[in-house]
Amino acid sequence: MTARILVVDDVEANVRLLEAKLTIEYYDVLTCTDGATALSLAEAEQPDIILLDVMMPGMDGFETCRRLKADPSTKHIPVVLVTALDGRQDRIKGLEAGADDFVTKPLDDVVLFARVKSLVRLKLVMDELREREESGRRLGVTSDGAGRLRATGGRVLVVDDNPRQAEQIIAELSREHRASVEPDADAARRAATGPLDLMIVNVTAESFDGLRLIAHLRSAEATRSLPILAVVDPDDRARLLKALDLGANDILPRPVDPEELAARARTQVRRKRYADFLRQKLDYSLEMAVTDALTGLHNRRYMAGQLADFVRGSNRGGGSVAVLMIDIDHFKAVNDGFGHDAGDEVLTEFAVRLATNVRAVDLPCRIGGEEFVVVMPDTRLEDALLIADRIRRDVAAAPFRVMGSEHLSVTASVGVAASTGENDTPEALLKRADEGVYEAKSRGRNRVIARAA
Repeated sequence: MTARILVVDDVEANVRLLEAKLTIEYYDVLTCTDGATALSLAEAEQPDIILLDVMMPGMDGFETCRRLKADPSTKHIPVVLVTALDGRQDRIKGLEAGADDFVTKPLDDVVLFARVKSLVRLKLVMDELREREESGRRLGVTSDGAGRLRATGGRVLVVDDNPRQAEQIIAELSREHRASVEPDADAARRAATGPLDLMIVNVTAESFDGLRLIAHLRSAEATRSLPILAVVDPDDRARLLKALDLGANDILPRPVDPEELAARARTQVRRKRYADFLRQKLDYSLEMAVTDALTGLHNRRYMAGQLADFVRGSNRGGGSVAVLMIDIDHFKAVNDGFGHDAGDEVLTEFAVRLATNVRAVDLPCRIGGEEFVVVMPDTRLEDALLIADRIRRDVAAAPFRVMGSEHLSVTASVGVAASTGENDTPEALLKRADEGVYEAKSRGRNRVIARAA
């Protein structure tokens, strides 16, 4: 797994050494020697990870990281602080500045590459979500209705069989999050399928295998994206590396420091919320791509795909597929006489009456203007006629209220067709239904006409 890495250090020898180590591992490396240049390079080149030295003249690593995370164009890039400092206050300061991880000089190559690979995996997922959301935006499918990013405390499950340590973790997390503890791995696996924002796993537990739990969570579809914070002994290098390799998002050294725990948990919950936000926007964009924005019914694109599938199944011996083609009578007069806002109100109310008069398996769609289609799987022509007439009668039964006070009488003409099961096509089916609409209008409107093959 390769990536583009930006190395930032004011000491030329350190830059060259890191560049050489990363290049040997087939990473594409960019370099610079100060914070200001790092900000410009990050924005222009969009690296996958930034390895950022802390002790630099002028703008130090903490301030550079803070500015990277404050810029919308670079805030998604993981930042690893490279420091000779090993004090808790420096780690906490870096986490609060937005750093995703730390490595301490002199660098341990194996630990460095394990952390880089872990962050690259995360970055790939986030990039895919961001690219899909941006594709929807370019296509004109806005996602403002998908909700807002929430930055409140998360739901955290601590999996730990050490009562004292678990109690300390819960006490600290409860200041900001809704935290609970589970000493049993099997129970934790079941709980993980629920609404969680973070799981903290003690991989040094005696009664269960914490590494195996992490592996299970990463292999199960329901928990694949759940952030995992692994509690490890910092001297247990093999277990630390294995936790990262199996998919732990972050490492928390023992003994657990309350402030560092709070900072790391906050980072993981915030990242989870951001990923969830992007997924919600993506789901909303996909829904809007097949939904008519005004009426909330399916649109022509969705109708065409579903109808093709149903007709194909009918031709292979499945049940007959019926189609209702519905056109609002004299709709132009509504727009001309009362304005397009009134016309939109009529369309919206018409969609409600249409949707409430079809079956749950039917697909009511707006295909454009005042034209609607209902696709009815496994439906005979005579049954479709009954439903079509029920729709017609309900539309005409009560006036449509528009502009707060105006009451308009609205009627509809309906054409009905059903597949024959003999190499029929969606186009032919829709054409027959459309011919039925044309005949209904020519015979005085507000009626239902069936067209056989």
